[in-house]
Amino acid sequence: MKLSKRLWAVAQYVNKEARLADIGSDHAHLPIWLAQNGQLVFGVAGEVVKGPYDNAVDEVQRAGLSNLIAVRLGDGLDVIDRSDQIDTITICGMGGRLISDILERGLHSGRFNQTERLILQPNVGESVLRSFLTSINYQIIAEEILEEQGQIYEIIVAEPADSPIQLSEDEQMFGKFLLQEQSAIFKQKWQGEYDKLDHILEQLMKASGDTTNKIAAIKQQQQRIKEMIQS
Repeated sequence: MKLSKRLWAVAQYVNKEARLADIGSDHAHLPIWLAQNGQLVFGVAGEVVKGPYDNAVDEVQRAGLSNLIAVRLGDGLDVIDRSDQIDTITICGMGGRLISDILERGLHSGRFNQTERLILQPNVGESVLRSFLTSINYQIIAEEILEEQGQIYEIIVAEPADSPIQLSEDEQMFGKFLLQEQSAIFKQKWQGEYDKLDHILEQLMKASGDTTNKIAAIKQQQQRIKEMIQS
């Protein structure tokens, strides 16, 4: 099994002998690769739609790993059984708000008990996700940004914190570790975000009605991005 660049990066944060739940499992590629490379003791590949579920079942059977990986149909963390003793949850390729909602529903249902390592790959809404993680007393321990086929992806790794966590506005927006590294891809992403805000400003300038507050908020956001890029 050969992983995409972004899933390979996610795999590097999975500890040895993991008991993994991969939510929205994309043909179960991640748990299959982890099992083939000796990192997985047990895995759950969760899908909410029947077609992708059937594809994941086929992939796991073809790999001869049905004894290690359970493919389950269900919404979010509902695919986890308490007896699974999951210690790692991966959720990749969804928006930060949706990932937050999945985790929150898991808290209420008892499927997520706030002891697991979280390895998350939001494709939008990273700041929303960071804010949610701190609200449930999770500490971000690593972040990574990468580009694959013209798309930029962020990876956020978090674990339960010993004490309450607070992020600055910049850490929530940009990511504490990504800010420290300031990679070329990171700056490329935020230059793109700055340019998108420019386009929105142009539209607001032409709009009827009072857009003063919206324009001021966007300019403030642009200023934060500009200061970060130039730092």
